[in-house]
Amino acid sequence: MDKAVQNQLWHRRYDFSTADRVLSTLGLRNSRAGQGQGKQEEEEQEGKRPRTQGPDAGALPGEAVLAKAEPEAEPAAAQVLPTAKVEAEAQLCTVPAETAPGPGAELGIPVTEPETAAPAAAPPPQHPYLETAEHKRESSAQAIDFRGKLYLAPLTTVGNLPFRRLAKRLGADITCGEMALATNLLQGQASEWALLRRHPEEDCFGVQICGGYPDSMARCAQLIQDQCSVDFVDINFGCPIDAICSKGAGSACILRPARMESIVRSMSSVLQCPLTFKTRKAYNDGHDVAHTFVPGAAVWGASAVTLHGRTREQRYSRPADWPYIQNCAAATQAPLQLVGNGDILGWQDHYRHLEESGGRLATTYIARGALIKPWIFTEIKQRRDWDISAGERLDLLKLYCSFGLEHWGSDARGVESTRRFLLEWLSFQHRYIPVGLLDVLPQRMDWRVPVFVGRSDLETLLASDHAGDWVRISEMLLGPAPPGFTFTPKHKANAYSRRQEAGASSLMKDEEQENG
Repeated sequence: MDKAVQNQLWHRRYDFSTADRVLSTLGLRNSRAGQGQGKQEEEEQEGKRPRTQGPDAGALPGEAVLAKAEPEAEPAAAQVLPTAKVEAEAQLCTVPAETAPGPGAELGIPVTEPETAAPAAAPPPQHPYLETAEHKRESSAQAIDFRGKLYLAPLTTVGNLPFRRLAKRLGADITCGEMALATNLLQGQASEWALLRRHPEEDCFGVQICGGYPDSMARCAQLIQDQCSVDFVDINFGCPIDAICSKGAGSACILRPARMESIVRSMSSVLQCPLTFKTRKAYNDGHDVAHTFVPGAAVWGASAVTLHGRTREQRYSRPADWPYIQNCAAATQAPLQLVGNGDILGWQDHYRHLEESGGRLATTYIARGALIKPWIFTEIKQRRDWDISAGERLDLLKLYCSFGLEHWGSDARGVESTRRFLLEWLSFQHRYIPVGLLDVLPQRMDWRVPVFVGRSDLETLLASDHAGDWVRISEMLLGPAPPGFTFTPKHKANAYSRRQEAGASSLMKDEEQENG
């Protein structure tokens, strides 16, 4: 991010007129309409750093009108504010002519181009969401094709740039950055903007944004459009974390479909790249609702939807409901593409779900499976079970460390950053059971990994679930750890925990990594 842009965000001087015009056109009240962000906010500043107010906690009415459009305040971690400009030079994804969607008028997607005159020049629509020719987007701006491609899901903490580079080397076609909070981006937080960085090897790259209010999400979309080079933007409507849902974002949006629609419509009207979103089948068990809004998401402006076959209350306690995903796929019509998500750990899982959908699923979303065995992309493309040796696994760890030192630096601080993220990844990879030791293939996500002796000492070490052994592995690659160094995974609970109440305070490691 450019330093000048960051200063504008800090002092609320960034010109969000494009997003504000879209919000006005869609009939969403905006407390900060117009260029800049108003004299009222200047009076709210305290010193050099402005005070950020949270949004009104009131519910969004059915007509999708905000009660208050201030972006919600998120807890900010300690960080170094200056940051280098995001380097994101890569070619955009292309869609073959024979698979490209039809004309923009057939998509029914609203748009307001930044270069056009004020919307007052054209008669306003009779309904805030009435499709008019002025709001149609050209098909080339919305074209994206996930079919036949392998999609690495956004993975908080572990799905960093070095890991995505490794996944690309192993066969991933589409990568997406870690979930970023819209309000933190609007505040110019350097640590949050770092999540949007792209490596040149990522030839098809998206960013995932999380927020619960159309105004802040529309402004965030304008920032991404202005400052980043991305092939698509993804909205996270599936994150089950309490800290996110309590602010009306993530899975909480499932309870308010009108708000989801407002967010998608406003962002798709600002962006010139495709917009997608991820959601779960429901918020509470026994009240599946995704089938009521997923088939119509194309009218909102979405190019694709990723559906996780679990509820927010369910978390990860039971297998994903793939029959429900297949039913939603059967109700989905082109040009909208549906991506299925849940428990993909073998190439057989990937192809079985695609075949059961009758070709209606575009692809599958590979999340925890990539953390446990990132070579799953190679297995899927080659349709074989790779009995990878311990030495080959160690080589992949070496490559990751090389990417990490290149990304975070080779000084003492960079080495320890690489070590920390390597250990977070090892806290998942130890759950892999070598193919040569299995009686039944493939390994399933819900299997509790037994204690076993590997075919070599290194294989046994890689299977250890003790953090001390993970530190030993890191020392083999990065040298001795600092004196007194200890490691505890970011989240101690795991997918084997019994189902917890939706409002429970404890967080599950898998939830934090996959974000929904």
